[in-house]
Amino acid sequence: MEGFGVHTSMWTMSWDQAGCETAVANAARYGMDFLEIALLDPPMVDAAHSRKTLEAHKMRAVCSLGLPEPVWASRNPDGAVDFLKGALDKCAAMGCEALSGVVYGGIGERSGEPPSQGELDNVAKALTQAASHAKSLGLLFGIEPVNRYETHLLSTGWQAVAMIERIGADNMFVHLDTYHMNIEEKGIAQGIIDAREHLRYIHLSESDRGTPGAGTIQWDEIFSALRAVGFKGG
Repeated sequence: MEGFGVHTSMWTMSWDQAGCETAVANAARYGMDFLEIALLDPPMVDAAHSRKTLEAHKMRAVCSLGLPEPVWASRNPDGAVDFLKGALDKCAAMGCEALSGVVYGGIGERSGEPPSQGELDNVAKALTQAASHAKSLGLLFGIEPVNRYETHLLSTGWQAVAMIERIGADNMFVHLDTYHMNIEEKGIAQGIIDAREHLRYIHLSESDRGTPGAGTIQWDEIFSALRAVGFKGG
């Protein structure tokens, strides 16, 4: 995942054939190295069409998602495994390099309490099996901590590291996002320092999700921390 990519939501929120063609063509036009595909509904994706379109534009890709509520891993680890295996199969068929995002739960999953041991055990169970399946397909598998208003399960770099080290899968990585880091970390660069050798992917997002440089994110601190830990992507 080395290089500079862009999220498909810049052009589409539906990865159907039309959305795929629009996003891939525009990413190529802007000279992006890869696309991050929002794999919101894996079963509906035409993998053969996506792969053909990506290859025609020489565009690399990764996928990201959050789990639908019926298969939130904290409550239904077996359902989460089934969903993630299907998503990973689709990623492989599309020719993508990784699946990442809130693969451990859903956007909007909040209990009002810190995660319980039982919830974390269920998440670890699901992610262990999903990571193993990803490895069998030659895929990397990432987890993205997001802010407390989106989930109560994993919100900081160190929490993501703790989960990965508990699982012990060598194809897992931490996926950070400066928007969430700005809310949750003790310092804007703390998640980068904590993730270190596990960090392979980062979203460069402004404090208001707007244009980088037009908000309050301290970009010099972010890039200095990335350089300090030797971050080069993939």
